[in-house]
Amino acid sequence: MWIKESLKELIKDKLKDYTFVVASNREPYIHKFNREKITYFRPASGVVTALDPVLQACNGLWVAHGSGDADKKVVDANDCIQVPPDDPKYTLKRIWMNKAEEAGYYYGFSNEALWPLCHIVYTKPKFSAEDWKYYQLINERFANAILAEIGNKEAFIFLQDYHLTLVPKLIKQANPKAKIALFWHIPWPNPEVFRICPWKNEILEGLLGADLLGFHIHYHADNFMETINHNLEAKVNKVTSTVTYQGTETIVRPYPISIDYEKIFKEASSQAVASDIDKVKEELGITSELIGVGTDRIDYTKGITEKFEAINLFLEKYPEFQGRLVYIQIGSLSRIHLETYKKLNDDINSLVERINWKYSSDNWSPIIFIRKYFTPQQLLAIYRMANICLVSSLHDGLNLVAKEFVAASSEDKGMLVLSKFTGAAHELTDAVTFNPYNPEECAKAIKQALTMPEKERKSRMEKMKANVAENNIYHWSAEIIQALLRLS
Repeated sequence: MWIKESLKELIKDKLKDYTFVVASNREPYIHKFNREKITYFRPASGVVTALDPVLQACNGLWVAHGSGDADKKVVDANDCIQVPPDDPKYTLKRIWMNKAEEAGYYYGFSNEALWPLCHIVYTKPKFSAEDWKYYQLINERFANAILAEIGNKEAFIFLQDYHLTLVPKLIKQANPKAKIALFWHIPWPNPEVFRICPWKNEILEGLLGADLLGFHIHYHADNFMETINHNLEAKVNKVTSTVTYQGTETIVRPYPISIDYEKIFKEASSQAVASDIDKVKEELGITSELIGVGTDRIDYTKGITEKFEAINLFLEKYPEFQGRLVYIQIGSLSRIHLETYKKLNDDINSLVERINWKYSSDNWSPIIFIRKYFTPQQLLAIYRMANICLVSSLHDGLNLVAKEFVAASSEDKGMLVLSKFTGAAHELTDAVTFNPYNPEECAKAIKQALTMPEKERKSRMEKMKANVAENNIYHWSAEIIQALLRLS
């Protein structure tokens, strides 16, 4: 079983003669002004959790967008800073964007074109030539920042996600000795969907500059290879899971991302979290015997309105749960200045108000919808006190909330209720699964989870915990790094 220490040993042993580079849109450390003082924090991110210790072990380089309002104040003349700030172990190189560039590259092409295109939840992608221009510009900026540090030396480069599809080809053209992996954190759609993208060939050719492409599940990897088959004159070998294009071979593999199971399990079992359970219940005014929970970014792919409609139907079909079950939805606002997200936020508010008005009695309302920040410890307390965690994504690359709940929950109490359309459903097969587009099926899944015999619930949770413990975030990192090493 891979743990942080064994991953570090792998890095020290095998990567000592190479420069190891990670590039992502999001940075692992963000500097912000707190009044006149500069402070820093680490964003909540599975990728940061996984790769920060890797970079620390090999004195590597992380290239990312400097998004903090104090980020420019702390870098050197090459836009670099040694991190972690309180115990420097590796270099963070920041690239910069003005408002127009960020709007076009990130909010525009990445999140109004590629995001809906890949998730297939019937939100129409918006393709803008102006956004595409900025997307190309920022991808070139990332590639140039990496090349400025590695030159023509051998290096391992690990790129993250749909923001950087053009970078592999740009680097490979300048430095053929570089070994490049890119991990795609969201779903890859079928060829019929992807073909509507006006710049599909440029994106595919950019990605095929990588030596290794990783996806969460086989289905997404298969979709990618079928997309290549339909759009490029390339040799696709499904037996070896490789694509050969213009003389270059790219390996395509599934690598389901995960979490730090041991860390979450130990913290969730601690006395500090146990104490927080009572505090959170008191703060939220919870007296109900049954508690459901969901923690989602406010995004149309997460099926939040579909979830609430299912809860409405559940309370209607099974009135014996009225007054007994309270559902806590924690939702962090996201991309709120985009019109689609503004409307979604308004729709959710209206739906929660309607359902609570319909069922509320005395001091009980069925849904508590919260947008406030909870500390990681408080979130673990909420997971720990919940009888069910309801994950209703309409389409998801994986969904780490499902794995976090499994790690944090007591097997004597909790049960995961999971959308069939998450990547996690392919791994956590002992969860109660449902089709989020079918509110009746979701309502039945909620009832099944709440009324499941204790022996069955405990058995299912033990199996899911064992799965997440073995296939943890360090296992994910090690599998990809070992695959890169085999290419060298």
